[in-house]
Amino acid sequence: MNAPESLPLEFPVFDNSFAALPETFYTRLAPQPLPAPYVVASSAEVAGLIGLPAGLLETQEFAEIFAGNQPLPGADPLAAVYSGHQFGVWAGQLGDGRAHLLGGLRNPQGHWEIQLKGAGRTPYSRGADGRAVLRSSIREFLCSEAMAGLGIPTTRALCVIGADQPVRREEIETAAVVTRVAPGFVRFGSFEHWASRDRHSELQQLADYVIDTFRPECRAAANPYDALLRDVSWRTGELMAQWMAVGFMHGVMNTDNMSILGLTLDYGPFGFMEAFDAGHICNHSDHQGRYTYRNQPHVAQWNLYCLADAFLPLIKRPKQAREAIDETYGDAFGASFERLMRSKLGLHSGLADDEDFVGETFGLLQQHRPDFTLFFRALTKLPAVLDGETPAKTDAPLRDLFVDRAACDAWLATWRARLAQTPWPDGERQAAMRAANPKYVLRNWLAEKAIRQAKDKDFSEVRRLLACLRKPYDEQPEFEDYAALPPDWASGLEVSCSS
Repeated sequence: MNAPESLPLEFPVFDNSFAALPETFYTRLAPQPLPAPYVVASSAEVAGLIGLPAGLLETQEFAEIFAGNQPLPGADPLAAVYSGHQFGVWAGQLGDGRAHLLGGLRNPQGHWEIQLKGAGRTPYSRGADGRAVLRSSIREFLCSEAMAGLGIPTTRALCVIGADQPVRREEIETAAVVTRVAPGFVRFGSFEHWASRDRHSELQQLADYVIDTFRPECRAAANPYDALLRDVSWRTGELMAQWMAVGFMHGVMNTDNMSILGLTLDYGPFGFMEAFDAGHICNHSDHQGRYTYRNQPHVAQWNLYCLADAFLPLIKRPKQAREAIDETYGDAFGASFERLMRSKLGLHSGLADDEDFVGETFGLLQQHRPDFTLFFRALTKLPAVLDGETPAKTDAPLRDLFVDRAACDAWLATWRARLAQTPWPDGERQAAMRAANPKYVLRNWLAEKAIRQAKDKDFSEVRRLLACLRKPYDEQPEFEDYAALPPDWASGLEVSCSS
C-alpha cells in the first residue's frame, strides 16, 4: 500500500460523526484489498460534492483508494449494524454485510458520508463473501446518478472500481466496488434494531444523532422524536410520489432499504416502467408480488408503521406514534403526486376533478400498455388545439404508441378539453411538460448493453450512458438511440436480489 501522505494535500478532511457514536452501533474494520484494481467509471459531479481534486479521478491512485486498498487520511472505516423486515417478515439482525463506511465530512455543499460497497466480508455478512460484482456495481452507479439527474432524492455514486478477481454468483463473475456518497446511511432498520432489543438508550442516541446532524429544526418541537418521525414520514411520501411519477420501481423495499433521510437507497433489482402495467414486478425474486409498481406507496406506509413502532419508547404513546404517520404520509404523497401529474399532463392550474382525470389516464395506460416514458414525452409535442389538422397527422407521436388508435383519440379529446379549462400558451406549456417528463431513463436493456461491453473491458458505454442520464429532460439528439422502444431481446431480461 502507498502511504497516506502520498495523497493530494487538498483531499477533504473527515469529521466522522457517525463513528463518534458508541462502538455498539458498528464494527471498526478496514476494507479487504482488491488486487490490480482499475477505474470503470467515475462521476466528476459527485467528486465535486465531496471536494475531490478532479485530476485524481482517472489515476491508478484513485483506483487504489476506492478499491479499499489505500487508506484515506482521517478515515475511520466501519460497518454498521441494523435489522429489518424483509418481504414483510422480521429478519432480525442484518447490517452492512458488504459495505464499509470510510467516514464523513462537512463542506459548503453539505454533510457527506463515503461508503464502499463490495469491499469485503464484515461481521454482518451472514456467511457471504462481502463482494459485489461488476454487473450490480454498474447498475447501482448508473441508477444513482440517473435518479439524481431526474431530481429525485438519492444516494449518489462516485465511481465503480473493477478487478479481475473472480466472484461466484449464479456463475463466475468479476469483483467490483461502487463508492456511494450520501448525507447519511441510517435506515428504518437502524431504529428497529435497538427497539427489538429493548435497548432504549441506544435508540435515543441514534435519534439524537439524526436530529442533531441532519434535522436540527426538530429539536425545537415539544417532542423532537415525534417531529423527526413526522419529517421522515413526509419525506417518504414525497419520495414515493416521485418514484411513481417517473415509473421507477425499487424492487426490494425492505425496511433495511429505507432511508431515514428520505433518500432512494440500495439499488438492486430496480426497473423503470416500459409497457405500462401497474402490477409489474421488476424483481425476479419477488415471488408474491409484494413490491409491484402499484404497491410501492402502500408498502412505504407499512414500513413507516414499523418505524413508528420502533419509535414508541421515544414518543411514549402508541397512538401518537401511529398518528405521526397517518397525519403526514398520505397528505405528502397525495399532494406531491397530484402536483407531479398535473405537471406531466401540462395542466396550468388545478381543478377539483383532476384526480378523476389522472385516474382515467392510468386506466388508459393499464388497458392499452403504451411505453410509460414515451407516452408522456410524446404528449409534450402535441398542441392544445388541432386547428383543422387531422389527429392522424398531428397526434402521430402519441397515436403510434397505441394499437387502438380510437382509444387514444378519445383520451386526447378529454385531455384537450381539460387544457381549455385552464389555458396556457402552447410554447410555455410544452416547455414545462418537457421539464416534467424525461426523455431518457435507465431502462434495463440500456444497463445490460453497457454491462456486456464492460465485461470485455470496454467501459465506453457506461460512460456514454452516464453523460446522457445527467440531463434526462433535454432532447440530446446524439443520444436518440437511448429513447427507443426496448429491442426484442430485452423482453427476456430478469433482475433479482443478486443484481
